[in-house]
Formats: sequence, C-alpha cells, structure tokens
Amino acid sequence: MGRRSGILEFAVLGLLRESPMHGYELRKRLNTSLGVFRAFSYGTLYPCLKTLVANGWLTEEPGNTSEDALAAPLAGRRAKIVYRLTAEGKEHFEDLLSQTGPDTYDDEHFAARFAFFGQTSRDVRMRVLEGRRSRLEERLEKMRASLARTRERLDDYTLELQRHGMESVEREVRWLNELIESERAGRDLKGSAAGGTAQQDTTQGATGGLPRSGDPSRPDTPGDTAT
Repeated sequence: MGRRSGILEFAVLGLLRESPMHGYELRKRLNTSLGVFRAFSYGTLYPCLKTLVANGWLTEEPGNTSEDALAAPLAGRRAKIVYRLTAEGKEHFEDLLSQTGPDTYDDEHFAARFAFFGQTSRDVRMRVLEGRRSRLEERLEKMRASLARTRERLDDYTLELQRHGMESVEREVRWLNELIESERAGRDLKGSAAGGTAQQDTTQGATGGLPRSGDPSRPDTPGDTAT
C-alpha cells in the first residue's frame, strides 16, 4: 500500500465512523473537511472503497430514495451504494488512531491525523504533536544552514522565497507549541478539528484544547508546509 492510499483509507474509515455515506458524499467530505484530499477523484476513491470492503472493514448497502435523488445526477449510478463501517473496520481504525510512528509527522499524514484528533486519546495526540514539532525544527535548522551557505549567491527573489519558506515553518512550530501547551493544560476542546469530523473523546482519554490559529487542512497554514 502506498503512503498516499494509506492516508486516504484512514480518512475514509474515520468519516464512516460518524455515519454511513455514499461515494459522492464521502468525496465531498474529503474535499471540504479534509483539504489535503482536494485533488482526489472518483477514480481514486472507489478502488479504495472496494479494497476496504474486500478487507471486511466496510459493507455495501443500497442507498435510500432521498440519498439517491440527491446524488445520482452528480455521481451516477455508483452513488446508490452506501458504505457502512463494520465492527472490524472500527477496530482497525482505532488501531490506526493509536499509531504514532514517523509517518504521522509527515505533512499530508499529519493533516489527516489532526482532522481526527477529537477521536484520538490525549497521550497519542501529544506524541504526534511533539513528533511533528521535532520534524519541523529539524527542517528549519537545515533551511537556515542552507540559506547561510547560499544567500550570497541568490538573487533577491530567490532569497525572498527562501525566507518565506522559513517563515511558514516557523509559524507552524509556534502553532504546535500552542497546541502542546493546551494539551498539557488539559483545556477542553469546543467544537472539532475538521468542521464536524471530530467528536468528543469519552472512551480513550480526555479531549484537549486547541488555539484558534492554524488549520492543517487549508493552504498557507500548518499542514501544507512543503517538504
């Protein structure tokens, strides 16, 4: 499984944990709630859904009349299929939520993970946030060293682009510092991290608070920082 497809499977399972959806609705939620998936098409989503069904993590069911009337003109006959998370799929998603390996710190994976922080235990959130911060601090150190070596050879526009990249990373590090401080303080989270995707965590750990600044799912904010 490629890294990109793995992120998509994670996001699909997370959205279907909320409620069953048909393909068009899933794609819409991926595009609007999780900005990292704006470029995904039906040609990418449906093979992913078929894989999840084959693994026993989703079931396919006929859609009801109201759903079909809304989706059919836009998504064709495929929209009549509604996808539902199975017990095995829920267990698999919860296992994915508990993972805190290096992949969770990457730009795209972190954005998807952050979108479901409301369903993630506090200790896991902390490890992911601290790992992401460490990853960016390493990146920032390399960028500064590179700029110091090459700035005399760069024209003004290239130099300004380098500075802009550094400022973007610095801005995300500050945002992460605020998030980590909020988690440590145990402040309650009001609302969700992905516009309705996340829900209050009552089973895996207390839910931490979020500063209002930053959104990893939108351009020019933390989570879209170039590698």
